[in-house]
Amino acid sequence: MGVRLVSILMPVYNEEESVAASLHRVLAAPLPEGVASEVIAVDDGSTDGSAEVVEALARQHADRVRLLRHGKNRGKGAAIRTALSQARGEFVLIQDSDLEYDPRDYPSLLAPLLEGRADAVYGTRFAVGGERRVLYFWHSLANRFFTGLVNLAADLNLTDVWTCYKVFRTSLLRSIPIRSDRFSFEVEITIKLAQRQVAIYETPIRYHGRTYEEGKKIGKLDVLAGLIAVLRFALVRDIYTDHGPEILDTLASARRFNRWMADTIAPYVGARVLEIGAGIGNLSRCLAPRRLSYWASDIDEEHLARLRQRLAHRANFQARRVDLADPASFLEIDGAVDTVVCLNVLEHVEDDRQGLLNIRRSLAPGGRAIILVPQGMSLYGELDKVLGHCRRYSREELARKVKDAGFAIETIFDFNRITVPGWYVNGRLLRRRRFSRLQLAFFDRMVWLWRLLDGYLPWRGVSLIVVARKL
Repeated sequence: MGVRLVSILMPVYNEEESVAASLHRVLAAPLPEGVASEVIAVDDGSTDGSAEVVEALARQHADRVRLLRHGKNRGKGAAIRTALSQARGEFVLIQDSDLEYDPRDYPSLLAPLLEGRADAVYGTRFAVGGERRVLYFWHSLANRFFTGLVNLAADLNLTDVWTCYKVFRTSLLRSIPIRSDRFSFEVEITIKLAQRQVAIYETPIRYHGRTYEEGKKIGKLDVLAGLIAVLRFALVRDIYTDHGPEILDTLASARRFNRWMADTIAPYVGARVLEIGAGIGNLSRCLAPRRLSYWASDIDEEHLARLRQRLAHRANFQARRVDLADPASFLEIDGAVDTVVCLNVLEHVEDDRQGLLNIRRSLAPGGRAIILVPQGMSLYGELDKVLGHCRRYSREELARKVKDAGFAIETIFDFNRITVPGWYVNGRLLRRRRFSRLQLAFFDRMVWLWRLLDGYLPWRGVSLIVVARKL
């Protein structure tokens, strides 16, 4: 394996006296074996000589230090957004430009990420194990109060939400919209990480806090803004930058609907299962129990990370990267499973014939493919575009393509007729690009009724399910 890179994001605002020493410490900091670092400093509209100091050091260490500038002071959150957009590392670590936090803690901060146990690591100033300077009682009390408040909102048990030292997988942090410009970033990102159900670890760190006379910047207005941020981000679920994953997250709340879908296909599912396009595991958690092995696959690294978190407790479970469009993804799976579950994936593949051949290749002789696709091009609308659908299928088209790929069809049937009017109105007439959580909550609560009515409604289903055996 090659060298793994950590990008150190350093917001800078009026730290002319300390930023040079801080940068030197960062550049000299110990790193785990096989890890290198780069520093991305963002001068956030400093009115002293901070930018010039960093610029001089960037010239001396052009291969490791970059300077970005804000024309005016925008705040810590805004500086992190700017630095994150330029980060090249697999991980990002937030480092203040003062001398309060000690870069010698980098190895312990990075260890849970490098070992694959964590998605984010917080360095805590309040756990036993690291030295810290003794300072303000009221400041410490306020920190603990707000940490408790964030824990209450996020259902976590962190000891130090306001710590500067936070390390993330870069792809994870980029997938989360950061709305806060100032210190409320700390609250926002913590609540959103909890909503994403990622693995967060804490590790003790050294802390050499400053007095306000020495330049400490967080104040009473930041505390008030933090309180507002707790209320704001606890009540609003805004955790994905892209619409597609956001829709999957919305559907994760439709537990009754997911159970209906799982119950519909469960009689056809065997003992050794490959699920293609598992997303964040909405169906996996229903289907994985009582299987000898269950491989849940996706092409999105964030989906795979969440899959591992949701189902890591199952000994029969494995999350792996499999691309339905890529034959090379199936080389190691060749004939290894007796069932392939492929729900709402085939329509994303331009060459769906190759996708079907890949499914066939992964199956043992006589193995079963269970494929669900959207039905009816007359329903194709904005929701389909956002989800990346290349097409919606007719029954005849799906049956023909499945047979041509070397399968014998056991059964093909409509699924979920009740949502056809809603899909047409939302996707075609209103041109909506996301699901309404209110609509979905009502729909999910009434699934018991929809299950009873589905076979009696006189129109085609919003989806088609085909069950076919490998010839």
